[in-house]
Amino acid sequence: MFNNQKIAVVIPTYKATAHLEQVIKGLPEIVDHIIVVDDKCPQNSGKIALNLQREDQRIIVIFHNENQGVGGAVVTGYKKALELDCDVAVKMDSDNQMDASYLPDLIKPLVEKQAGYAKGNRFVDFKALRSMPGLRLFGNSILSFLVKACSGYWNMMDPTNGYTAISKCALQKINLDKLSRRFFFETDMLIRLNIQNTIVKDVPIPARYGNEKSTLSIRSTLFRFPFLLIKGLTKRFILKYLIYDFNMASVYIITGTPMLLWGILYGLYKWVENTINHVATPTGTIMLSVLPLILGTQFVIAAINIDINSTPKN
Repeated sequence: MFNNQKIAVVIPTYKATAHLEQVIKGLPEIVDHIIVVDDKCPQNSGKIALNLQREDQRIIVIFHNENQGVGGAVVTGYKKALELDCDVAVKMDSDNQMDASYLPDLIKPLVEKQAGYAKGNRFVDFKALRSMPGLRLFGNSILSFLVKACSGYWNMMDPTNGYTAISKCALQKINLDKLSRRFFFETDMLIRLNIQNTIVKDVPIPARYGNEKSTLSIRSTLFRFPFLLIKGLTKRFILKYLIYDFNMASVYIITGTPMLLWGILYGLYKWVENTINHVATPTGTIMLSVLPLILGTQFVIAAINIDINSTPKN
């Protein structure tokens, strides 16, 4: 236990035979339950955890009959943690990139009731950042900004970090069966937490990069993530600004978005039409495009500013 709080660590495992044992053995004594979820791993990673049960009774191994993705594996682990009445559930990957020595720092905001969810932040330690591959760092920075806008947690520095901890109270508010089962899981979790106005804390934790191999498909991510981000942003806006509440951000988006789209589409249509016909565009036609474009942009920016200021905080 940690400050009389029961702690569970959920480890989704898939093709992790090279690092899983090291990850499990590195967990501190404050952890009450180690929940390993074998997501139909072709390497039978779960058997490694089963073999370790003899020397560590905290280990619980769950096997999936079908591969469900990292989100599906974590959801299974979360449900088990709730069944065991754990106060905090930590999610750690099985690739040994997440330093277990920082686990007390990660769960501290939850135990002290300062937040309902905590995430590691790799971008505080510049020395650790140098070890991150350049292309990965660039892509992660862009994705982080998009996730901020989508989730509403604008104050987070590393929203895509998978080293997380969630309190039992926050976990019980989430419909686990509706969470994304693949790599959009982390972002989907943040969206749902924001809708519930859950406070999220950044905890400085440097990443470790070795010879591990990622199972993330870059091609699949590039094609699927934009759609999922737009879908998640739309869901958050409808629930948070139309159903659960209605404020000036709602008004700005409802009025500003159509104006912005009209200004862009109508302006492009007239520009192409007049270019083909070699006709000068009348001033009135230009104003019909420019004025809605300017006003729409201003309204959308105002809505974003309200959203930034409404980020759940103490």
